[in-house]
Amino acid sequence: MRTVSAGANSPLAAVFETEEGRVFVKGMPSDSRGVASQAREAAVAPHVAGVAPRLLWHLPDAAGWDLLGFEYVDGRHADYTPGSPDIAATATLLTRIGEIEYPADAPARDVRAAFAAHIDDTADADLLAGTRLLHIDFNPENVLIGPDGPKMVDWAWPCRGAAWINSCVLMVRLIAAGHTPEAAEDCIAEVPAWRSAPPAGVGVFAVASASLWTEIAEQDPQPWKQDMAAAAQAWAQKVLATS
Repeated sequence: MRTVSAGANSPLAAVFETEEGRVFVKGMPSDSRGVASQAREAAVAPHVAGVAPRLLWHLPDAAGWDLLGFEYVDGRHADYTPGSPDIAATATLLTRIGEIEYPADAPARDVRAAFAAHIDDTADADLLAGTRLLHIDFNPENVLIGPDGPKMVDWAWPCRGAAWINSCVLMVRLIAAGHTPEAAEDCIAEVPAWRSAPPAGVGVFAVASASLWTEIAEQDPQPWKQDMAAAAQAWAQKVLATS
């Protein structure tokens, strides 16, 4: 067994060597409030098998632990810096995720509720509505680049909404990695969901995202959170200036 350092939401994250091969295991105490996120991830898993590591098993109470076992992906985290080939691979992954409907058997989490505190008008929030599955955290550590193509990990916080929102989330990450807002948009220009995104909806999400990341950075001013807040603000300014 070896522990995995990436990720901050699971007390247990480790790779186990078994007779059948390697298994990535994440988990937390069964009495933890966070087990709801593991239940969500388990519910979504069958629907993201083509874009995420396959869930092998879920043990909700194994000696006091809630455990998820995934197929092991021998890969590395994506590089979002300008010029990286991982960006095109991630855009392809984004396109595939955008084709997935939010599972009817998964706990309902609407993106409008997730961003409600940062959107003043209900009618504006409705521009984000949709039926597609959203990851909403394109942190490069959540994208594994491996021999079988890119895979999206950590589906603990899935949302239902408009497919183009995932493109917006990725763009903020690209800007934080060194792209200009214009260059970030160019990186995802061929993603079908982004090409059909309504300008008014994009404007609403851009402002809400800037507000959210500003709040996060003010509450916990770690450098990377400040970088994300600056990136979200830069993109919102660009969107508003061209709308």
